[in-house]
Amino acid sequence: MAQITLKNLAHSYYPNPKGDQDYALKEMDHVWQDGGAYALLGSSGCGKTTLLNIISGLLRPSHGRVLFGATDVTDAPTAERNIAQVFQFPVVYDTMTVRDNLAFPLRNRGMDAGYIKGRVDQIAQMIGMEDILSRKARGLTADAKQKISLGRGMVREDVNAILFDEPLTVIDPHMKWELRTQLKKLHREFGHTMIYVTHDQTEALTFADKVVVMYDGRVVQMATPEELFETPAHTFVGYFIGSPGMNFLEAKIEGTRAQVQGGAVVDLGAAYAPVAGRTQIGIRPEHAVLTAGEGLPLTIRRVEDVGRHRIVRGEMFGQPFNVIAPEGMAVGAELTHVAFAPGKLNVYADDWRVSPQGRAA
Repeated sequence: MAQITLKNLAHSYYPNPKGDQDYALKEMDHVWQDGGAYALLGSSGCGKTTLLNIISGLLRPSHGRVLFGATDVTDAPTAERNIAQVFQFPVVYDTMTVRDNLAFPLRNRGMDAGYIKGRVDQIAQMIGMEDILSRKARGLTADAKQKISLGRGMVREDVNAILFDEPLTVIDPHMKWELRTQLKKLHREFGHTMIYVTHDQTEALTFADKVVVMYDGRVVQMATPEELFETPAHTFVGYFIGSPGMNFLEAKIEGTRAQVQGGAVVDLGAAYAPVAGRTQIGIRPEHAVLTAGEGLPLTIRRVEDVGRHRIVRGEMFGQPFNVIAPEGMAVGAELTHVAFAPGKLNVYADDWRVSPQGRAA
């Protein structure tokens, strides 16, 4: 296991990049703690796989260094980094049995036969394949083959890190929950450093101790699921995390108040220094409350019942605005306004969160 440090790291696929727009990864400095469970989360094309491939050694960064512990591995090939990597689509040896596929990494390292059998049996039980260990991989479904890939990635106990590149894409939904649970259990038992790439927020939030959110080649926030939800560092995080995501309103920030369209004033619940640039306030749909007249005006367009609550889709000042209405709450025509839960507003300047100076009196 190892602490992974990225120093002044940046990467461009162009030989002579001219500016930020030519970089798939903008310059970054980050430390991934030894034994941490991380998820790399972001939309397609944001740089997740590029960053993972740099950590694994499949790609050399244009700038900066990669360290495993105190060792600079920037120029070290993948084989020397002592990592395991599981890819998006299954990589298995069709002519081998399931048992031999799982045992392959251990046999390559000359491990004792008794240890190999015990470890393979343990992993096979974890991925639900103990009954077909003697079957050839050829002819198995893509779902089953990907479980073999996952198992082979996890069979070694001595790796510096295990890297997962959207490994559950071809797995059926029920098995996804099972395997995520098993991955968490494996992490608790053996303490491997794990980095899990996904564009699915549910996968990221249920797997990771810390989620690394990427946007346009940058890491915009590395935080716990709770921090991402309550205090998104960037408007993209607010929009991307949550279902529906955070609501944003253009606003002028004036100390403890925000003035929105039409001159309406919102109490921020905290004091802010003068803020320059494009300023917005953000509020989660869970922290917005429908009222009969208190707060800001809302035009309701439709109501979606998702069982445990209802999502009220509406418009505020011509912009989409969503509210989560608790189960059992009647959504009638008299509910024409929205009030905000105290202390749940966030302020943004040019898309980045601004910290308050103190709580309002």
